[in-house]
Amino acid sequence: MDIYLKPISNKKASFRFPSMPDGKIKIKTQASYQDYDIIKKGTYRFPSGYEPETYQWDGYFWGKAKRKGNLNRRWVSPETCIKKLKKWETRGTPLNLVVSGGRINTDVTIKSFTYEPFGGGGDYAYSITFVQYRALKIYTTDELGLGKKKKKKKKKSTRPSSKKDKKQYTVVPGDTLWGISLKFYGKGSDWPKVYKANKDTIEKAARARGLAGSSNGWWIFAGTSLKIPS
Repeated sequence: MDIYLKPISNKKASFRFPSMPDGKIKIKTQASYQDYDIIKKGTYRFPSGYEPETYQWDGYFWGKAKRKGNLNRRWVSPETCIKKLKKWETRGTPLNLVVSGGRINTDVTIKSFTYEPFGGGGDYAYSITFVQYRALKIYTTDELGLGKKKKKKKKKSTRPSSKKDKKQYTVVPGDTLWGISLKFYGKGSDWPKVYKANKDTIEKAARARGLAGSSNGWWIFAGTSLKIPS
């Protein structure tokens, strides 16, 4: 197993960690909620999306004295490793994190990176945390279905069609079924309609990414094409 980092803008400038983590790679994910206090009916919590996943581990960058102990791995000086990771952290560089054999292949930024020397051989202990990267997209009120709707003139049809218009939508990073429902129907609470019409597609996409299921549409993934029923 190996761990690689590649800047999204320049994947040729890849970085391979010269040693594996000292223990497990910790992955954390959780849902994000918004609270609404509805008069005389108590407080309701509605899903408003998911907090980005985080990936964290601890490890070591070994000094020159132990370079021969890294079998099958190219030794890289701790100073070189620290300089590169610190630069990416400071600049907020979007990176592609790949853990070969670990089912991790996702875009991230470095949330935190700490390190300190120990012993007398130039070794460093470090701790690093990545957060899932989502490109920011600004939507207009018209795109969200909140703008003023212009009255359209009805066109007379000489041959009425019995087929309903079918709309297609491709999921982008940061999307939720609640948000998609809000965009097309003007209210997020109609999200079960979208899930029901695309259940097989959504569940298949979730299983393809190593999940047992989508948790009834809580997990949707960029690139998935959804049918939007009328």
